[in-house]
Amino acid sequence: MSNNNSENRKKKRLILTVIAVIMILFGALYTGYYFFNQAQAEKEAPSTTVEEYSEEETVKPGETLKNPIDFASLQAENEEVYAWIKVPGTKVDYPIVQSAVSDEFYLKHSAKDKSWVSSGAIYTEMCNTKSFRDRVTLIYGHNGYSDTMFTTLHYFEDSDFFSKHKNFYIYTPDSRLTYRIISAFKYDDRHIMNSFDFQDNAVFDSFVQMVRNPLTTMKNVRKDLGVELTLSSKIVVLSTCITHQDSSRYLVCGVLVKNEKTD
Repeated sequence: MSNNNSENRKKKRLILTVIAVIMILFGALYTGYYFFNQAQAEKEAPSTTVEEYSEEETVKPGETLKNPIDFASLQAENEEVYAWIKVPGTKVDYPIVQSAVSDEFYLKHSAKDKSWVSSGAIYTEMCNTKSFRDRVTLIYGHNGYSDTMFTTLHYFEDSDFFSKHKNFYIYTPDSRLTYRIISAFKYDDRHIMNSFDFQDNAVFDSFVQMVRNPLTTMKNVRKDLGVELTLSSKIVVLSTCITHQDSSRYLVCGVLVKNEKTD
């Protein structure tokens, strides 16, 4: 009997040892994969960036704004690059792409050369044109890959940061678009472009009113917007995830206030 008990204890110890080794190996693999993805995401940080500038910077009469983005070089590597986004105060300073084949492609592919990368790219879907003339344009980017992609949009959760940073900017090959940030808030995970018919004036107006006064406690809203929101307004929504909240999204919403030609 004692021999059987001894054998049973040895088997249990062996099983526990095997389980512990498997858990350690799994943990090591997971940690390695996590840091690999972080490193790959940081490599996606573009070599071309827009210099930081004053929120009030403008072009003097008679002058033409110089476009800081070398779109020709970017499009030589990936023809689907069509714009560039800069959000002052954050690390959002990236090309914008749109796949002509699959809306999910840039979830896991690079804007640089379309190679696979877990952090993906900053992108729009085919339901939006690439002109930024749609009533609502949705721009997507991942959260949680170090401070890359749209992770630092979460800076807008801080009311002081939100108050001090009024605008974000989108460059196209021939223009700089300035967007006044209306609000930043927690939202659900519905597909906004599929959930609302923005061609319907009543639907669009209702959405704009929601953006102006989101029904959530996690929000910052600009009271002194300085521009009227109308049926002619052009809204851009920046969308990213919230860590450990799969059914929620964090949105930063801006309205077009200036369209400057560039050379």
